[in-house]
Amino acid sequence: MRRLGGEVWFGLILLALCSAVAVLAPVLAPYDPRAFSGQPLERPSRAHPLGTNDVGQDILSELIYGARVSLTVALAAGAGTVLLGLLVGGMAGYAGGWLDQALMRLVDGMLSLPRLPLLILFATFLGSGLPQTIAVISFLFWPTTARVVRAQVQSVRQRGYVRMARQFGASHLYVFLRHILPAIGPLIAYGLVTSAGQAVAMEAGLAFLGLGDPLVQSWGLMMRFALNLPGLFLTDRWLWWLLPPALCITLLILALALIGIGLERNLNPRLARRWR
Repeated sequence: MRRLGGEVWFGLILLALCSAVAVLAPVLAPYDPRAFSGQPLERPSRAHPLGTNDVGQDILSELIYGARVSLTVALAAGAGTVLLGLLVGGMAGYAGGWLDQALMRLVDGMLSLPRLPLLILFATFLGSGLPQTIAVISFLFWPTTARVVRAQVQSVRQRGYVRMARQFGASHLYVFLRHILPAIGPLIAYGLVTSAGQAVAMEAGLAFLGLGDPLVQSWGLMMRFALNLPGLFLTDRWLWWLLPPALCITLLILALALIGIGLERNLNPRLARRWR
């Protein structure tokens, strides 16, 4: 793998800062985000640097704890998406034949479905819990990863050392875990990063639409509650209630996107030449 570019390091720094905020949330947050720590709609002050929401909860504390939700969804849904894609794409690419054809028809069928309406439908049917949100995102976004993994596995399985391992009697599971999986490791890392970015956006969108868990302090839910306030944009309240969670979502997605761009450039030599 080539040397990582500046955009990757910038993305890693942003991601590390967000992770540090999430881990240290009990230390950094001035209040319990669910506590009614002030009067409704207080303006920013020393006691409440970002003011309070319409029920008197500290917005800064909600913002800090919201990082935990977004990172949890990013990691869990990203891992679920990659795991399903690796399972289906790996089996199709390694086995070939009728199994490859059947699994790829399944992938094509999944890719032809409109994701956003299905996302809303499944989220409504399964409920608004965080595990359900993670499961729905993983289920709907794995086909793209599966197709890319299949192509890479097909290429790796034709290499000489893989064929030799099979000729010496190595089991299919051993060949896959020992030779093929390490070869596609960078591709898996890229898929995890890009899937995590999609998961952050989808979770925020579901929470914004009211399909997220109302008991979980998330950035999307903060935006929904802010926009529910009549006349929000007639005052400056949107600056300290709506804008901060929107910026946090944007920065987290930007961090993951920059890391993904850097990994893709390392995986694709043609892109690397263009960036020179």
